[in-house]
Amino acid sequence: MNISTISSPQPAVWAGLDDQELAIAPEDYSLLTDLYQLTMMACYVGEGLEQRHASFELFTRRLPQNFGYLIAMGLAQALDYLEKLRFSPAQIVALQATGIFDHAPDAFWTLLAETKFTGDVWAVPEGTAVFANEPLLRVEAPLWQAQLVETYLLNTLNYQTLIATRAARLRDVAGAEATLLEFGTRRAFSPQASVWAARAALAGGLDATSNVLAALKLGRNPAGTMAHSLVMALAATQGTEAQAFTAFHRYFPGAPLLIDTYDAIAAAEKLADQIRSGETHLAGVRLDSGDLVSQSQHISQLLPNVPIFASGDLDEFKIAELKAAGACINGYGLGTQLVTGSPVNGVYKLVEIDTIPVMKESIGKATYPGRKQIFRQYDNGIAVSDRLGLMTENRGQGSEKITPKPESRNPKPSSLTQNFSLPLLQLVMQNGVPMQPPESLDAIAQRTAESVASLPPATRQIHSPVSFPVDPSSALLDLITQTQRKS
Repeated sequence: MNISTISSPQPAVWAGLDDQELAIAPEDYSLLTDLYQLTMMACYVGEGLEQRHASFELFTRRLPQNFGYLIAMGLAQALDYLEKLRFSPAQIVALQATGIFDHAPDAFWTLLAETKFTGDVWAVPEGTAVFANEPLLRVEAPLWQAQLVETYLLNTLNYQTLIATRAARLRDVAGAEATLLEFGTRRAFSPQASVWAARAALAGGLDATSNVLAALKLGRNPAGTMAHSLVMALAATQGTEAQAFTAFHRYFPGAPLLIDTYDAIAAAEKLADQIRSGETHLAGVRLDSGDLVSQSQHISQLLPNVPIFASGDLDEFKIAELKAAGACINGYGLGTQLVTGSPVNGVYKLVEIDTIPVMKESIGKATYPGRKQIFRQYDNGIAVSDRLGLMTENRGQGSEKITPKPESRNPKPSSLTQNFSLPLLQLVMQNGVPMQPPESLDAIAQRTAESVASLPPATRQIHSPVSFPVDPSSALLDLITQTQRKS
């Protein structure tokens, strides 16, 4: 098919045409989608299918390389999107002006004008470890609604899950005592992504972000040090690096200093003299280049009570190497490698329509049919396996049935000593209304820490992690066979 058959014959004209800012506001949510969501929606309307009850599940077929798990994240923004999804009259006029929908039925435009998400959403709580083929989220809604929301849900859950997972791995490698700061705004894929990345990083276990907007929106104080440009500018105009540090401390007493603009060891020696003489106090120093192992060891002797921070394209692998080599580093600034990297290739697939299970059978891209639940088996607080079953199943054979109270969004398996099976997917939105207020970042970060700690060490390791056991239930296997026979 020639792409011209579904592209616009002429540019759309509407109020946002000359918007060079390209900032996203909630009123833009409806158009922040792929064209084919709207063309499929029009087709559903024309064929009288739009109100059929459909279930779509969002999952990843495989984990990124060297990832033993994923940390689910982005649910809060997904639910906010669903709550606010509307088409304005101006947006509908703009779509009509494209000419793409000239043959769409009139009822399509009526449906757009009345758009409101009225479905249910099941999801694993943010901060929960999940694995390949396990649904992070399921939408149960009229077919046109469940189809329309695919693009935005994938965007927010894929990206935030990636960042939260990297943050959790960084925390696991660096240890609970290390200070971890998110410095990724300048490398994130967009201004919006930088705010989402900061949120996901904090929820994944980092201590603070340098992104001022994100920090204040999230009720946190931003954190950071300084750039080499300040040292160079003040040293060039006022005489020396030491005078640059003194000037900065005049306005931010004791603030951490970036000491490797010229000679990090020489800078540390001068600071040590000032500390001994009582001329200054110092909350920390940062190293951004050079041999971090030898420099940190030397500086820790010169400044024994001063925390040393390191930055410069660090990731969990480099931090593990630094620790193994005996680096004396108390904290890390994480940027590029945190907010970029191997994507979480989440997909969003139809699994049931009008109670009829469906599945995709493409080679390498087959999907499981039916509405599913994840049953996580624990043994003395340690997760030992997952069973991917159907929503109609119970928890399994021989398991003590422990049902979290509806208001409990943070079950703590580590505090339970008996063997039990825990269903992970929870009803988080019903009839388009969220079941509970958004969780705090602290609560999500706590769940992340407990979820990672509950995994086997072999699954948590960053090099060649051992896959966590995820087995389809016998009922799911039977449904796969039955569904294949129908196709």
